[in-house]
Amino acid sequence: MELPRLQAPSLKELFIKEMEAQILSGKLPIGSKLPSEREIAEAMGVSRAVVNAGLMEMARKGFLEIKPRSGAFVADYRRKGTSETLLSIMNFNGGMLGKQEIKSILELRLVLETLALELAIPRMTDEDIKVIKGHLDRYAAAENPQAAAEAAFCFHYEIGVLSGNTLLPLIFYSFRTPVIMLWKRYIQLHGKDKLYENIRSIYEQVSQRNVTEAVRVFQEAVNQTISGGVSIYYE
Repeated sequence: MELPRLQAPSLKELFIKEMEAQILSGKLPIGSKLPSEREIAEAMGVSRAVVNAGLMEMARKGFLEIKPRSGAFVADYRRKGTSETLLSIMNFNGGMLGKQEIKSILELRLVLETLALELAIPRMTDEDIKVIKGHLDRYAAAENPQAAAEAAFCFHYEIGVLSGNTLLPLIFYSFRTPVIMLWKRYIQLHGKDKLYENIRSIYEQVSQRNVTEAVRVFQEAVNQTISGGVSIYYE
């Protein structure tokens, strides 16, 4: 039996986690000015170097806006955030995205993966289709929801890679963690077989190089989830 090595978070990581929680909980509202680095360091019992590095990291993630000679202000992270901001929101909620965040991810998938299918299918070789089939088979053989969700991600990600568009797979991969979490929730709520049928139906149309039907099958499945017909929302 192999056990993972445990690693304690750094003071900077703990500082960022606490400050993000203050913002996401509303205790530090959008637009509010933070105390000085010295005051924060004294109040939280860390060095100014930790505070400075943490604030810079939070600014990069869209939580703060740092104005020279004015200080640090809580930014509207929904306007200025990144995929890392989304991960911070998920961690704050114990892994549970709100309904609006889930709906937003699904709507983005609808647009991007439709494009991926339209670009990829005409380009696919027989070998490419075998690779996609391998991910479908890996899903079928998965012994738990986590493994199945990872295989589902790989199936769709591979189509993004095969699209020939440089940015599509990069965008897909940047959302890997939240998308796998949502597929895992789908499997837990509705069963592994239901998601398998969705993926298998897309594969069948892809293998026949039928762009129109592949897009229709994909969009129908995602729209059912967006509408709540096959819900994965946390109420």
